[in-house]
Amino acid sequence: MTDSPALAPRAPRSRKPDWIRVKAPTSTGFAETRDLMRRLNLATVCEEAACPNIGECWTKKHATVMILGDVCTRACAFCNVKTGMPRKVDPLEPEHTAVAAAELGLEHIVITSVDRDDLPDGGASQFVKVIEALRRNTPRTTIEILTPDFRNKAEAAVEAIVAARPDVYNHNLETVPRLYPTIRPGARYYASLRLLESVKKHDPSIFTKSGIMLGLGEQRLEVHQVMDDMRSADVDFLTMGQYLQPTPRHARVEDFVTPQAFDAYAAIARAKGFLLVASSPLTRSSYHAGEDFERLRANREAKLARVKA
Repeated sequence: MTDSPALAPRAPRSRKPDWIRVKAPTSTGFAETRDLMRRLNLATVCEEAACPNIGECWTKKHATVMILGDVCTRACAFCNVKTGMPRKVDPLEPEHTAVAAAELGLEHIVITSVDRDDLPDGGASQFVKVIEALRRNTPRTTIEILTPDFRNKAEAAVEAIVAARPDVYNHNLETVPRLYPTIRPGARYYASLRLLESVKKHDPSIFTKSGIMLGLGEQRLEVHQVMDDMRSADVDFLTMGQYLQPTPRHARVEDFVTPQAFDAYAAIARAKGFLLVASSPLTRSSYHAGEDFERLRANREAKLARVKA
């Protein structure tokens, strides 16, 4: 368990501006998605991370499964997932994930996980088993994974997961390097960059994706530098969203970034060569992931066609 200085008592959360307020989920589709996850004993990052888009996504029967349990061995200052000593890995989790994908009728699924520094492989083998179960049971479903950094185990972990051939490999940088000691103290910025770079080295055909949160006190030029670092690692898809303080004990919101500022960042990112950019206050890694995957694939095909012309 990593101690985090940001989990000391803090000031109350700032009032959210109108552009990031969402309605409470009440639909039948939401209840059905929730009941399915309970029946299959699956955790979701939608619930555990208190995602503001849960009402919209679950109403559409879209859920992001969080494997390896719901307890994380890290204590990042921005994250609402429980911290502590996790339980044993559930051997039924891969098949249950595939059943959920089938019952929800998912054309595209996002699989993420907690950090499991307690496991010899950081949990990489469970990602592989989930991918394999999905390929067996729902072969038409495209697969996007959002992995932790596999601290001190990344090389072997990435090699094993890439060999299982997910369609998209996502690993979020989360914030600018200067803020890592307080916001992401258990991780290292350049180790995360190397992880993303290694995915492409193992298999250039796999789309890579990464995201950052805005509103934590980062400066504009620092964000531009993160974009450049991602492009140097050949990241295809950048996501940017507003950080929202989950509880008063988490890192506070330093700034509510306007939709216009998100648009400006997106324009700069596109000019830097990303195949796709999603940038808005409510953007999250798996928000509209299926539609974004189709756009990502189409953008690559268009780029290759231009090169051949």
